[in-house]
Amino acid sequence: MKRSWNTLSQQSNGVYAVQDFERAAYRLVVEQVLYAADRNTRLAYHLVEDHYDDFVAALAPLGIRLERNAHHRYIVALPVHGEGVPVSLAETLLLLVLRQRYDEAMRQGLVEDEGVVTVELPELQEAYQALAGRPMPDIGSLRELGRTLRRWGVARLVDSEGDDPQPFHLQVRPAIVDIVGEHWLQRLDQHNRDDDPADAGNDADAAAEGDDAAA
Repeated sequence: MKRSWNTLSQQSNGVYAVQDFERAAYRLVVEQVLYAADRNTRLAYHLVEDHYDDFVAALAPLGIRLERNAHHRYIVALPVHGEGVPVSLAETLLLLVLRQRYDEAMRQGLVEDEGVVTVELPELQEAYQALAGRPMPDIGSLRELGRTLRRWGVARLVDSEGDDPQPFHLQVRPAIVDIVGEHWLQRLDQHNRDDDPADAGNDADAAAEGDDAAA
């Protein structure tokens, strides 16, 4: 049975305040993934890791389950019912392409420290065309999509340095394995079946909503 944040705070002998538990739970719900390697989420990660069963019990009534990966040291919050929020077609396609590149890197043993896979833009362009059957979004659109994916904890955009002709590359993060599953293929199928102009308008509205929430 879940212990209250007040009880846990008292048992920590002043190390954690009630607000620390509240903030960690909120970050799990909003940001979806806490990585031990990230400076901004490190403290929240360790707090949840140390009181994992209590956070599981606290979020279960909200229809959220927790998964933790001890090897790559992250904790992810997933909706029990799998619907998530509406996601645009552009977001769906990019996520599926990045998941495919991550799986391929895993098979080839090319995963870097902290479970990261770096995808260069020429590689992404080729994979996007092959999987999606359409050109990759332009650089400006790709930057915007990268910001959304960063908020979901599945990828981050890293600016290039020096004489690199690429403006940036994408680092795919290990939680993409937990987040981008079978339901993303269902979302893609739904997009493919939504040919009615009225539905297209609804998709645009849904995409705007999806920018402010975790997948």
